[in-house]
Amino acid sequence: MLLKEKKYYKWIVVALLWVVALLNYLDRQMLSTMRPSMQIDIAELQSAANFGHLMAGFLWIYGLMSPVSGIIADRLNRKWLIAGSLFVWSAVTLLMGVATSFNQLYGLRAVMGISEALYIPAALSLIADYHSSKTRSLAVGIHMIGLYAGQAFGGFGATVAQAYSWQATFHAFGIAGIIYAVVLILFLKEHRSAELQVSPNKKAGPPVSQTFKTLFSNLSFWILLLYFTVPSIPGWAVKNWLPTLFSGHLGMEMGTAGPLATVTIAVSSLVGVVAGGLLSDRWVQKNLKGRVYTSALGILLTIPALLLLGYGRTLLPLTGAAFCFGLGFGMFDANNMPILCQLVAPKYRATAYGLMNMTSVLLGAWITDVLGRSVDAGHLRRDFAMLSVIVLLALILQMVLLNPKTVDYKEETRPRL
Repeated sequence: MLLKEKKYYKWIVVALLWVVALLNYLDRQMLSTMRPSMQIDIAELQSAANFGHLMAGFLWIYGLMSPVSGIIADRLNRKWLIAGSLFVWSAVTLLMGVATSFNQLYGLRAVMGISEALYIPAALSLIADYHSSKTRSLAVGIHMIGLYAGQAFGGFGATVAQAYSWQATFHAFGIAGIIYAVVLILFLKEHRSAELQVSPNKKAGPPVSQTFKTLFSNLSFWILLLYFTVPSIPGWAVKNWLPTLFSGHLGMEMGTAGPLATVTIAVSSLVGVVAGGLLSDRWVQKNLKGRVYTSALGILLTIPALLLLGYGRTLLPLTGAAFCFGLGFGMFDANNMPILCQLVAPKYRATAYGLMNMTSVLLGAWITDVLGRSVDAGHLRRDFAMLSVIVLLALILQMVLLNPKTVDYKEETRPRL
């Protein structure tokens, strides 16, 4: 029996992609804490606004590329797409270690945005194909732990840069990713449902026009698109600016504040995705809105967390708020693709998630840029707190209007609200 036909291979897929997810966030996130070391050599990074432009530039490219990557993932062999994207962004990470100017960094981050955008829609749709409704949220949640682990380890970028150099840090993780791309080529397999291939690297897929017509005529998808996007705004704010908030308001060196902030979020998110995945997979067997309710419970936890991040003044309330935010966001994150699977047929899911990712990331780029100026103006705490209002509005909309009609949507006709 082939390896991919064994019952446990669906979990091997999750394990293989977990490492890729870690590298995906690690390679992009460590820059957020390495600014103090890098600004010695690249003077433009001394401005928080310039640093915000650098971080946001990646997100603009990543966001605009996301629907394209979803379209590609619905049509090409996802194994080669994932392995190829990992190789490219790892090579970019390696090259960032030899950058000597702000413009070089900006250009490399743009290429990284393109290559990293190819990963998430392909990976999540592949996991969704391998797992049924009984294990889908847990599988997606475990994969998300890789993203959070990458975010956490990225927080140590400043620590490693202080011990060695920021150049050596980029070199080390770039080489690691290139090596792991070879591991994927050897062991990752495309799902059998997608193996109606035109060539060794292609699979059959619907016309792009049909895909967009099907998705955009589905009102449930529009509601999910909005619900996915709005809570992601504070999600990006926390990912990119929480170390700065901790450093500024607790009076810590970034080498300490970065790991404290990112590890707190990562550990709590780990608890959230596992708890949210287990709860959702069981709840949906009894109630079709089980995943929706689980996701809503997670988002509810982020609202007081954002308020406390804005107005907390000491270590305990700030770390407590970060933990609460990570716990809630993890429950939300583990259920987005599984909820999508209740509303959209398999052959459209990567494109659908790519569109969701685009709106999320573009608003993430916007909020990253805004908060960069907010840091310079001294308003970071206030703006963090204000994000709780828009999250509450999205939560109300989701609870009222999002009503899945099946556990795993397979039909071509769209479900009614």
